[in-house]
Amino acid sequence: MGSATPVKICGLTRPEDVDAAVGAGADAIGFVLYPPSPRYVTPQRAAELAARLPAFVTPVLLFVNSPADEVIAAASGVPGALLQFHGDETPEDCWAAGGRGEHAFLRAARIPLDPDAPPFDLVGFSKRFDRARAILLDAHVPGYGGGGRPFDWSLLPAAPDAHLVLSGGLTPDNVAAGIAALRPLCRTLSVDVSSGVEASKGVKDHGKVRAFVQAVADC
Repeated sequence: MGSATPVKICGLTRPEDVDAAVGAGADAIGFVLYPPSPRYVTPQRAAELAARLPAFVTPVLLFVNSPADEVIAAASGVPGALLQFHGDETPEDCWAAGGRGEHAFLRAARIPLDPDAPPFDLVGFSKRFDRARAILLDAHVPGYGGGGRPFDWSLLPAAPDAHLVLSGGLTPDNVAAGIAALRPLCRTLSVDVSSGVEASKGVKDHGKVRAFVQAVADC
């Protein structure tokens, strides 16, 4: 299942969208547990949706500055969940909220959109969060999350010892270019899409989901 570049479809809220993403060949399915998000689902709803996943498709729970006890409680209802921290969490915050190794986690890095901003220290960030399973690259916009905006991939330095997840403004039309730009810079690369395969916020367009997974498979 899936492609040589693993694919995560994020922000799912409906069972039919979960089934469509799995059917398209997604490797991971993301659920947003951040109440201000239009794609928010409760921990109970995330558990119900994750229960639809077959073996070898990973559920991912996204949090923004949630207390460790809330993260641990939510993760307890989703066996095998990978955690994704998208706020201002420190390395120790992530480690504690993940049950000190019980759950692997991703740490989001917010990449500046302004080409005149100081270069993002990807190598330093990766070393700081050395317990993360991977570093997820998203655009730095007001609030949390990338707002469906791509950043300038050419501004990223090489991080040969890092596992990276490319996110932020990906679509079926540009994901191949993103993979070509970043794959040589890191140990492994995965991709993560949310708004780029939606009909409306929190509602996936099944045709776009299939097109996205196929575009990645063709790389």
